Amino acid sequence: MLTAALADFDAPEHSISYRRRRFLNWFPLGLTYATFYMGRYNFNVFKGQFGQMFHLDKAQVGIIATAGFWTYALSVMFNGPLADKFGGKKAILVGAVGAALLNLVIGLLFMNGWQTKLIVGMSLLYACNCYFQSFGALSVVKVNASWFHVRERGFFGGIFGCMISLGYTLALTVGGYLLAHFPFWVVFLAPAGALLVMAAIDFFVVADTPGKAGYPDFDTGDASSGDTSPVDLKYIFNKVFTNPVMLTLAAAEFCTGFVRQGLLLYFAEFLGEVHGIKVGSGLFSLAATGITVGGIIGGLLCGWMSDKLFQSRRAPVAFIFYFGQALSVFALGLTRSPQMAALLVGVSCIWIFGVHGMLSGTASADFGGKKAAATATGMLDGVQYIASGFTGFGLGWILKTYGWGVWTTCIIPFSIIGALIISRLWNVTPRGADAH
Repeated sequence: MLTAALADFDAPEHSISYRRRRFLNWFPLGLTYATFYMGRYNFNVFKGQFGQMFHLDKAQVGIIATAGFWTYALSVMFNGPLADKFGGKKAILVGAVGAALLNLVIGLLFMNGWQTKLIVGMSLLYACNCYFQSFGALSVVKVNASWFHVRERGFFGGIFGCMISLGYTLALTVGGYLLAHFPFWVVFLAPAGALLVMAAIDFFVVADTPGKAGYPDFDTGDASSGDTSPVDLKYIFNKVFTNPVMLTLAAAEFCTGFVRQGLLLYFAEFLGEVHGIKVGSGLFSLAATGITVGGIIGGLLCGWMSDKLFQSRRAPVAFIFYFGQALSVFALGLTRSPQMAALLVGVSCIWIFGVHGMLSGTASADFGGKKAAATATGMLDGVQYIASGFTGFGLGWILKTYGWGVWTTCIIPFSIIGALIISRLWNVTPRGADAH
């Protein structure tokens, strides 16, 4: 088992002025990340109607999702070092503007009657969108790694999970409403506008470090603490890609990716085809809102447990939440009640978003350190989206061939494996440059 001494750094006492400025920094960043989701998971809302409109089966539509997932996976690994080099603020501005333009292009093409070569065309455009989307998470973590001490990052991980959940609400609840009451191409145009608005706000408000906002920088107590090495490719490679802790986290996040997208990519169709719940209906809104509420509860609970019950260790609480995933997804597959199915979607997201925010949003910054936070996040998020790609054409083919009866059976083993993998890091926490 990998072990490391618990970090003995105490979080500094921040002034009210600093906390207020930090809020003005992370809150617009979080909202921007939520609009990223609005411009990516609008496809999840649209994919069922898309398949019906153009006579495409789940496996064919899944090809488009896989193209996006795997492009995201490769891009987030490549763009992580860029964000570490140029700063999170520049990275999120590039991502927001690029994703806005791609959503605008897709919406305008459909608005003008696009009907030919849809699988190839949508795969290419959605993949390009996901390239720019890949700047989102790593930019948020990169910026906030300099603003939050390691003892405070459980809280930040909870906030990160909340913002992800808000993004799903914007995509699913707002998107579902738009899809039910307006022409379908509006689900692409609305996120484009939201992304551009948030990019403008970030340009004027966000600062990469406390020092750039007029406050003193401080030792954050993570893996960069006391490390005066220059940040170059060799440093990043050694800090992230050869670190056994990071490699173990990546293996766990592969499992997270399959569970997360295995549920979120198909729940709308599952509710519709198995339980007769239509997109835009009250029960669908309950499920979509449950994703947000569940994600907020899971993110905050996971962060609180990590900081207060496990002394800022991330693995024990992640272990608990992986088993929570398995139980709630198992119940979702068994229930015959439409109301209970809609509710269990949100309950499952308590455990899914809790783990995702804890590992990609918090552990990545802890063990990558603020110098390599974006690269660490990129690796974990990238591995997660490699797994997500298999839920596109792979799980799509399984569902097309064997039906909904095997859906949750395919997902649950990854939660159990994730729990077993993360248990190897039970007592590990960063301690300055000795985080290995």
